[in-house]
Amino acid sequence: MTAQQPAMNLGRIDINKPNAARMYDHYLGGVNNFEPDRLLAGQVEQVAPWVRHVARINRAWLRRVVLYLMDQGIRQFLDLGSGIPTVGNVHEIARRVDPATRVVYVDYEPVAVHHGRELLAEDENTAVVEADVRDTRSVLENPDVNRLVDFDRPVGLLIAGLMLFIGDEHGPADMIRTYREACPPGSLLAISTMSQDEADPRTAEQLAGLLRLYEAADEQVHPRDRATIESWFAGTELVEPGVVLLDAWRPENSASTSPARLLGYGGVGRVPGRA
Repeated sequence: MTAQQPAMNLGRIDINKPNAARMYDHYLGGVNNFEPDRLLAGQVEQVAPWVRHVARINRAWLRRVVLYLMDQGIRQFLDLGSGIPTVGNVHEIARRVDPATRVVYVDYEPVAVHHGRELLAEDENTAVVEADVRDTRSVLENPDVNRLVDFDRPVGLLIAGLMLFIGDEHGPADMIRTYREACPPGSLLAISTMSQDEADPRTAEQLAGLLRLYEAADEQVHPRDRATIESWFAGTELVEPGVVLLDAWRPENSASTSPARLLGYGGVGRVPGRA
């Protein structure tokens, strides 16, 4: 079945160039992607047939994290690099617990922003901000961010999958620290990203092929080692079980048997002090 094309003004969107956010949407079964996205995604799946599992494992981790943060009393979320709204959005998960939860999504990809705004147009407790998360000031000073996020109260700061696309030249540790320092004690920082630390030789070879395909499409991908990922939680107290494989973080079901389960770490850190 041919995927439905997203209805939007395409004037400022290069639909001939594959985009990682739209490919992620495709891997999750979404319809907000275009033919070039699907073509490259198909090539990636030929090289790395587990790539859809990576997306789904990350999405399942995000769901568990949001529910954990809700259990800790968090009622406002800043979701950085949120991507295209698809099944299991943060506000949908959170509002099953508390319908008054506020969520701000931040992304620079026009399809993600446009679709998110259409989806949430009537929702006063959510906002979709178009901004480059690397420009921390533009995000933290954004009127919609400050309308919905009270930085005097604990914040759920979500960075799920984003760091895979932030190169070292952009100072990822400094970027994360700036956002974390904007959040008061009692806030919780959640990060997930891809790593090849535990990949077997065959999976590592497939991952190398995936990276080459993304690079050829001008989408740079940056897997990190576990030590680097752990360093991003500086200034927080890691929540048990620490930085672990995604499906090992407070699992609800048995671990996946896909090689994808070895390709990503995630964790949650608490900003210390009295909330």
